[in-house]
Amino acid sequence: MTESRTASIHRETAETKIRLELNLDGTGKAEIRTGVGFLDHMLVLFAKHSQFDLMVDAHGDLEVDAHHTTEDVGICLGLAMLKALGDKRGIRRYGHMILPMEETLVTVACDLSGRSYLVFNAPIPSQKIGEFDSELVEDFWQAFANNALCNFHVLLHYGRNSHHIAEGIFKAAARSLRHATEFDPRQSGIPSSKGLL
Repeated sequence: MTESRTASIHRETAETKIRLELNLDGTGKAEIRTGVGFLDHMLVLFAKHSQFDLMVDAHGDLEVDAHHTTEDVGICLGLAMLKALGDKRGIRRYGHMILPMEETLVTVACDLSGRSYLVFNAPIPSQKIGEFDSELVEDFWQAFANNALCNFHVLLHYGRNSHHIAEGIFKAAARSLRHATEFDPRQSGIPSSKGLL
């Protein structure tokens, strides 16, 4: 492993201004400032469980709501993932995790295939988690999958508490991506019969 698998993304629109840095071979360090408390919480635990180093500095139109900030951070994380992976030579490519979170059980499976597709079968029972719109959990991962160019499947087996469901999804996503981005000692080339991902 000679090349640094890092990426820095700067994205500025009329709605948000975001700077994000990602290191796939980190130790789980997180510096997160989005102005959205619940999103900050999810990204800190995402870094911890993925063992990616993640820095996010986001300024969005929170006077409207948290939608643009949440979605655009998902876009930036996806772009950073795609950039940091390079040609994907030697990685496992696939990852999955079945994760319990108190009364909740969640599966996340991913394929870093170069093709984007989200299946989100995880209904969250309450419309709000604190001040956070719970539908933004799906919007975040849709934005991520679209920009990381990966297949991303989220399945809630069962669960009652909306916070636990959302947290289970982010933790399972982290563990799934950690596995998918790891180097496979038996895989020296591109993990595809096409020769390209």
